[in-house]
Amino acid sequence: MSTNGETVNRVAVVVNTLSRTGSIAYSQAIRSLTAQGVPLGTTYPLRDPARLVETVRSAVDDGHDFVVIGGGDGTISSVVDVLAHTGVPMGLLPLGTANDFARTLEIPTDLEQACRTIAHGKVVDIDLGLCGNNYYANRASIGIGSNVATAMSPALKKRIGSLAYPIASLKGFVRHRPFPARLSFPDGDHEPREYNSLLQVSVANGRYFGGGQLAVPDSGIDDSTLDITVIRHGNVRELLTVARKFKSTELLETDQAEHIRTRRVRIETKPDMPINIDGELVASTPQEVSVARNALHVAVPQSWVDGG
Repeated sequence: MSTNGETVNRVAVVVNTLSRTGSIAYSQAIRSLTAQGVPLGTTYPLRDPARLVETVRSAVDDGHDFVVIGGGDGTISSVVDVLAHTGVPMGLLPLGTANDFARTLEIPTDLEQACRTIAHGKVVDIDLGLCGNNYYANRASIGIGSNVATAMSPALKKRIGSLAYPIASLKGFVRHRPFPARLSFPDGDHEPREYNSLLQVSVANGRYFGGGQLAVPDSGIDDSTLDITVIRHGNVRELLTVARKFKSTELLETDQAEHIRTRRVRIETKPDMPINIDGELVASTPQEVSVARNALHVAVPQSWVDGG
């Protein structure tokens, strides 16, 4: 097995077997990867997600020069902190509910095809978002997005699959209270912006998030920029417009939303608020969010071309 002309000698496989399909997929993936000539080293079927980060770190420290991760977007977001800027490529077995990261990179959700991508695809460099000290793959958000993360329980995802996202989004919308925010841009590419009453601030790195929602039509994961979407609070009619178009880029065509493209932004709110990073509340405002250029190496299909 080689990646872009370089020989891969030892491949670690780390599968979150508590992800939606992980318990069934682990042995099937091992068989498929072995049959396709992938030189497997140590394999880890994890039943305790709390051990995910230390396991990936151990795999890298033990000399594995390629790491296959099996899980959903939350799993990916957890491990990119370990793999960022190491030069160790990652292969992906998309086993989650939304698989937005896989959708961005056009990695098949069919397990056999995902294994084929690992064995015969190409490795590309992609950007990550950096929120404080936390790397992320898809999106960081404040406001409704944080409420959605609270409503999105593992039990809900396991019970109803992809329908969990619209249900959690509706709960997040109902529970939300408007907040003021200030956005400033340390690189000086935009003037500071003050907002009195917002529903959400979203900072997307990838093309997709939230169960297939497109950030903006020309967003990309290797374009060295982040896409900020600010959604304003409003009267009943305006809120109905937001609710109707919340999952669509058509919202950006209304007065209720604003799009800003940048490499770095500082976000301040009153009061300080939690930040949802790829489904987990692991930071809070005030916070600086930036793009980490070419931070992660990932195996993608030979046909993949970034859409940004």
